[in-house]
Amino acid sequence: QVQLVESGGGLVQAGGSLRLSCAASGPSSAMGWFRQAPGKDREFVTAIRWSGGSTSNVDSVKGRFTISRDNAKNTVYLQMNSLKPEDTAVYYCAAKVTVPLSLWRLRDQNEYDYWGQGTQVTVSS
Repeated sequence: QVQLVESGGGLVQAGGSLRLSCAASGPSSAMGWFRQAPGKDREFVTAIRWSGGSTSNVDSVKGRFTISRDNAKNTVYLQMNSLKPEDTAVYYCAAKVTVPLSLWRLRDQNEYDYWGQGTQVTVSS
């Protein structure tokens, strides 16, 4: 069992920045960030492999969001810059235990074995 604890959400004005953290209690092969806005389905944001650090990002956040990892702390970060009101959502981190067949597969939430409780990000205009 892997427990994921997220932190760092909050209220920020458009154009501002936030950094989310996700600390994992056990090992995994990859971590991902997803988000769910009110009335919408949960969607993929970005993901990273622990080994090698390869990443995958959805087009809407490219150039603004960066995922990174600290292997020693077993923690993944999501640095969010130039935030927009449409980024408002509950952000979830997720862990995949087995090695993914490809980075593209990490966009599928069904690939993940464990999920955090979510952290609210609200961007005001």
